Amino acid sequence: MGDRDDRNDIGRRVQRLRAERGMTQRQLAEPAYTPAYISTLEAGRVRPSDEALRHLADRLGVGYEELVTGRPARLATDLRLRLTEAQRTLATEGAEQAAAQYTGLLAEAETYELAEERAAALLGLGECAVETGELAAGRQYFERAEQCLVDAGAPLPARVPALRGRALAHYLAGELRYAVYLLESTLDELNRGGLHDPDALLLLYASAIGPYMDMGAHARAAQAAELALALAPSAGDPALVARMHRSVARTLLAEGRLAEADASLAKAAELYRTLQLGTELANCHWMRGYVCAQNGELPRAEAEMREALAMLSATRAALYSSQVAVELADVLHRRGKSEEAAELLHGVLDDLSSERGAVHSAGAHRLLGIIAEDARDTEAAEEHYVRALSLLERAGAAGDLADLCRLLGDLLRRTGRVEAALDAYRTGLGHRTAPGTTTLGPAPAQPPL
Repeated sequence: MGDRDDRNDIGRRVQRLRAERGMTQRQLAEPAYTPAYISTLEAGRVRPSDEALRHLADRLGVGYEELVTGRPARLATDLRLRLTEAQRTLATEGAEQAAAQYTGLLAEAETYELAEERAAALLGLGECAVETGELAAGRQYFERAEQCLVDAGAPLPARVPALRGRALAHYLAGELRYAVYLLESTLDELNRGGLHDPDALLLLYASAIGPYMDMGAHARAAQAAELALALAPSAGDPALVARMHRSVARTLLAEGRLAEADASLAKAAELYRTLQLGTELANCHWMRGYVCAQNGELPRAEAEMREALAMLSATRAALYSSQVAVELADVLHRRGKSEEAAELLHGVLDDLSSERGAVHSAGAHRLLGIIAEDARDTEAAEEHYVRALSLLERAGAAGDLADLCRLLGDLLRRTGRVEAALDAYRTGLGHRTAPGTTTLGPAPAQPPL
């Protein structure tokens, strides 16, 4: 049935183009074919060979691909050009503007059944949705992009951005274990299969840092950060170089040099992906800040986290910025800047919830509880601890639950509620784990750096 439909489509297309040009069947056929062959072809009773199609395309003045598929020759390349422009918008101007561009591009790609371009548009929409905090919508876009690539037979490295997007949406929704499972299983498959694509590996390692930290797997988080920084591509000014490649592609496209235009667009798209990795590399600065804080190097920790926050704010990544702000507030509090820390925390809580950044929302309430305790406002402290406990239990963040239960238990004991304090301590004991052992399986295979 599919072959017959294909024959009918080509036949109708040849007849339409011939009529538009005022050609007879004899004029179209000669010198290689007969008018009877053209008549049979236009009726859909024969599927022309590649040689015949190229003859017909040349006589009709159209491209081979356009004759076979019905798509204008420049359509796919022009669509890829506009996809790189949407990438630039997302990397430099923000998610809302980029989403509008990606929506239009998705409609075009679906109309002309361009699988690769459709997947790219879906991926872009997923990234926009995550940056604006629409996690359920983002996850659906990523799933559709991945399925589109699977159907098109794309290799695993090409599917990594969609897989990473799914993991990120689950992580930000508080589903830590599943996020880590997606990232680690993909890393393992890449490394064990010898598919050492540096961009794919960088994206996965950088994305794993946050979930590792929240699950208490600090050693794995530190290792992932160092691997990500080692893999980070080096390009002087990627935005400038990408703009140059995009301009060159426009010129080549205007001259009909499609293959060369595609090559320039591929370079531009790769550089815009590098720009978007600023979000991931900001996480590496955050991780370094965390390590410094653990070692008591608080001034350096503050500097690293401020750098991370500045990088994220520059890309208008509101949800990520809120998460790093919570970590920065903890360092500020430890440096005696509690008032500034509280102001920072109250400023970000509106951007966090149980569905958007549950673990960091809990972290903000925990720290506000500590600050309230320092100010001897036990009622406010208890309220913040209880909110944090509820958020952590929902997310399954075992690494933080035991410590929070201890804080709440100590507060209840000091205010004379011994039985309630014992309940809190028991809850905390039930969540004690050796970080990175009971919550995670074996570490994934590593790349040969």
